[in-house]
Amino acid sequence: QVQLVERGGGLVQAGGSLRLSCAASGRTFNKYMMGWFRQAPGKEREFVAGINWRGGATDYAESVKGRFTISTSNTQNTVYLQMNTLNSEDTAVYYCAASNSPYLGSLRGPYATWGQGTQVTVSS
Repeated sequence: QVQLVERGGGLVQAGGSLRLSCAASGRTFNKYMMGWFRQAPGKEREFVAGINWRGGATDYAESVKGRFTISTSNTQNTVYLQMNTLNSEDTAVYYCAASNSPYLGSLRGPYATWGQGTQVTVSS
């Protein structure tokens, strides 16, 4: 019963920045892989960024490389997504995800637990 709560979404102008957070709780939470996904209207949910809590390996979708940064706070059991130079293509509901299996080379899955999502809207 891992609980994930995303915060930080909102409305921002193109070129601006937002920082999303995902707080994990629950006795069954294991610090394996964490990821951020997003889903725009009419589109499939897509991988944005992932991180391995052990070792700090990261992975990013090509569309966000150089603009987004994923990080963790071990003491707070929180994952962050710093989003810079936002554009309209970044408009989506962003979801935090946690795995229940360790990192084996890919940070794009599988993920077992999902947060409720937080809306990010980028205006032109």
